[in-house]
Parts: sequence; structure tokens; C-alpha cells
Amino acid sequence: MEVSRALTIAGSDSGGGAGIQADLKTFQELGVYGMSVLTALTAQNTQGVHGVYAIPPEFIAQQIDAVLTDIGCDAVKTGMLFDSNIIEMVAHKLKEHNVRNYVLDPVMIAKGGAPLLLQEAVEAVKEHLLPLATVVTPNLPEAEVLTGMKEIKTREQIEEAARMLHDWGAQNVVVKGGHSEEDMATDLLYDGREFIELSSARFHTQHTHGTGCTFAAAIASGLATGKTVHTAVEQAKRFITAAISNPLGIGHGHGPTNHWAYRKENP
Repeated sequence: MEVSRALTIAGSDSGGGAGIQADLKTFQELGVYGMSVLTALTAQNTQGVHGVYAIPPEFIAQQIDAVLTDIGCDAVKTGMLFDSNIIEMVAHKLKEHNVRNYVLDPVMIAKGGAPLLLQEAVEAVKEHLLPLATVVTPNLPEAEVLTGMKEIKTREQIEEAARMLHDWGAQNVVVKGGHSEEDMATDLLYDGREFIELSSARFHTQHTHGTGCTFAAAIASGLATGKTVHTAVEQAKRFITAAISNPLGIGHGHGPTNHWAYRKENP
């Protein structure tokens, strides 16, 4: 039996809605065997992040080596990496193990506003991770931080940001439109040649915790199973749309998305 494998390198969300918990749920729902490397522990629920404990880089490296020297993987997704030391260690290991199909989710701020990436680490993301990325998936605020653009709202500004990130090394860029004020939630995929729009209805709900993690993990799942970037991103868009449009109603704050929804819609 041939099994597709995906590795998430990210932080733990004790509330289960984001981070490695969301990634592993996504991998499982899309038929991929999921593995995890923890970069940080968070005391977190739907109302916010109440504490962060970063894992020492040496132990992160040990986890990566343990997984990749034995099980291997067909795709890797990174999420919360927290500081430049962790970023540099992860980048070193991705190159050492000749990882392919790398999805970079540049996690910076939790839904409740808590920082998940230190300011000093932004340059490390650009220098060490962008050149390795098969796909990078910033939302609009993350794209502003990465590019230094003060405001990204218009189609022209989004295209400019995508070109910059591609020029800095990412093979494909998906600028997510969830933070825009448009009627539709439109993501823009740029592969260095053309821009491809992926649109869905916008759902007015507070149950959107972990959307970025889930979307990137879904892309990684698609790549792990041999899909093209375009097809993997399209599937991920359908997956996250189903997850948002069928909320679970869990918690008293920003509740998690529904990782079961896509499978129920596509039995």
C-alpha cells in the first residue's frame, strides 16, 4: 500500500483549532498520513493565547531528523516558528533532507491578536524560508509585513506584493483575501507567469480560528498526493470554504473551523 505523507512543523494549539492539531486533522481528512514537529507550546483557547513556550531549536532539529530519516515525507508545511533561531534551524534541516513540496504559512499573529512571530524573525523568514517555498500563503496583513508595503487593498497592490514575494524566491504565492472588505473572499495565486483568482462567498462568522493553518495544510496534502500546485490550491480553497461555512459553534470566542465538513460534502 502506497501512502502519501505530510509533515507539519508548527506550534501546538491546546484548543485544537489551529497549529499542528488543525494540520493533522486536515491531513487525515484529505487521505494523507500526518506527522508533526513541535516548535512551540501554547496555552490557548477560542478566547486567546494565554502563554507561549518555545521549543529549543536543537530539539526541533532532533524531531525533524527522527521523522525524515525513517518515515520520510512527500510534503512539508510550516506554521508558527516564533523566532529567528528556530527559522534558521528549520531552513537548514529542510535543505539537509532535500525536502520538496514545501508550503510556507508565514504565521505572525493569532486570531485574538497575540504575536506568534517575533519582529526580529521577519527578515529570517524572507532570507531563509522564502527561497525554499513551493508555495507561500500570506494573508493581507502578513503580506504587508513581509513586503514592507504600508497598505495592500487593491488588486494592483495584491499583484505587486505577490510579484515581490515571487522575486524573493517563492515559486508560487497565494495572497489570501479573507481580510479584505470585498463581498467575495478572493485568493490570488501567482506562479510567476499568471494570476489565478479563487473566489468563494464570504461568511460572516466568528468561527474562523485556524483558517490559515488549515488552508496551508490542505495545499500540502494536495502536493503530497501528487497534485499540481494549481489543483492543490483549488482543493484547499474548497476545503477551507466548507470548513468555514459549516461552523461547529465551539467555545466563547473565535471558534475553530469544521474539519469534517469537506468530507461530508464530498463523500
